[in-house]
Amino acid sequence: MENKQFLVFSGTKTRYLAEKICAALGCPLGNLLITHFADGEFSVSYEESIRGKDVYLVQSTFPNSDNLMELLLMIDAAKRASAKSINAVIPYFGWARQDRKDKPRVSIGAKLVADMLSVAGVQRVITMDLHADQEQGFFDIPVDHLYASSVMLPYVQSLNLENLVIATPDVGGSKRANTYSKFLQCPLVLCNKTRKKPNEVATMQVIGDVTDANVILVDDMVDTAGSITKAAELIMESGARSVRAIASHCIMSGPANERITNSPLEEVVFTDSIPFRGTCSKVKQISIAELIASTISRVQNNESISDQYLI
Repeated sequence: MENKQFLVFSGTKTRYLAEKICAALGCPLGNLLITHFADGEFSVSYEESIRGKDVYLVQSTFPNSDNLMELLLMIDAAKRASAKSINAVIPYFGWARQDRKDKPRVSIGAKLVADMLSVAGVQRVITMDLHADQEQGFFDIPVDHLYASSVMLPYVQSLNLENLVIATPDVGGSKRANTYSKFLQCPLVLCNKTRKKPNEVATMQVIGDVTDANVILVDDMVDTAGSITKAAELIMESGARSVRAIASHCIMSGPANERITNSPLEEVVFTDSIPFRGTCSKVKQISIAELIASTISRVQNNESISDQYLI
């Protein structure tokens, strides 16, 4: 796609993905300068004219919060530099797990972040696999919600596994797993879990038959890997032949690498919405750069993006 009317820029921690997106689009990555001060504060400046251009700002908002602040400053700077439109490409939308009041006197972080982006001046958001689909309603601007299934399903099909069973490590992810099982025409198994506190699984039970099955666990993210590894252990104890996992976002914090290494999981496959900094040999990443590049192209040409979806 010849670049005349749009420019792509990236924050610090998502440059690895933005470079691949630009390669797929056939355009250079825009020149953006982020200056850091001694106290940790930083400023953003565009080192080329963006007046009258559609700008796409690629930045996942994974920890730490500097990534979100960078994106907010990028949006504000683009607004003040007279960009024609400001589009935030957020492959991983942080704070998405805080999507409701699950107990008294707590914030709804996902709504707060959506409001901050809107106030800063963003006019469109392109994101992937929000923790809950209804979070699109937190925005009063267009949201193009992509699905990792576009790259994950071809990979699962390439494995040619016999007696395939799709599973989910918690009931909350049953809708996502059910779409996979319907598309692949295979059974669905649920793992029902309870938590004492965040990132700590108290109990878990397998609901369904996995005897002699090759099981693939489907989730939207893996943080400390407690749920996914506990589910894998229970599934193997229930008679499965093998167990793998696919998840959209590779948070992989704390003990995640060690847990996955020591688990019965044969592999865990992520997209590259978040860079993997660990050394676990079981972790594999599939790039979403072409999916995002295609979406940017379709937005620019006012074309539908829905025919990119497999499910």
